[in-house]
Amino acid sequence: MKVGRQAKIVELIGRYDIETQEELCERLNIEGYDVTQATVSRDIRALKLTKVITASGRQCYKVIEGNTDYSKRFINILRDGFVSADMAQNILVIKTVSGMAMAVATAIDSLNYNEIVGCIAGDDTIMLAIRTVDDCLEVMKKIRELVNEK
Repeated sequence: MKVGRQAKIVELIGRYDIETQEELCERLNIEGYDVTQATVSRDIRALKLTKVITASGRQCYKVIEGNTDYSKRFINILRDGFVSADMAQNILVIKTVSGMAMAVATAIDSLNYNEIVGCIAGDDTIMLAIRTVDDCLEVMKKIRELVNEK
């Protein structure tokens, strides 16, 4: 529950310019997470989010790039949500636990594999467009290694 909620927070702050904890609570409630401001505050601390000034001059929550704890959290999300992977030419299809595809896709995007051209997620399926068939094999191998790492 906590990992899924925190993944949703990262997804939401990536999608929207969220200025306050209250606004983040509202967005989480709309997404089906019954949270309080205190819970959101703890999640913000755990995710080590910071406020940055956007081009419009607003202060919004963002993830600090290069935060290794953050990377570990994404790998945990990947492990928790991953079910299987298969490929069709240069398309990698990843099946996830129901409702986790967006969070797992965000985790995969955070890996910054330059072989991946794009990523589309539904409820329980992710499609990754990958540059070549060989790159697809390599990305599938890397993802499976991350998922199976202890």
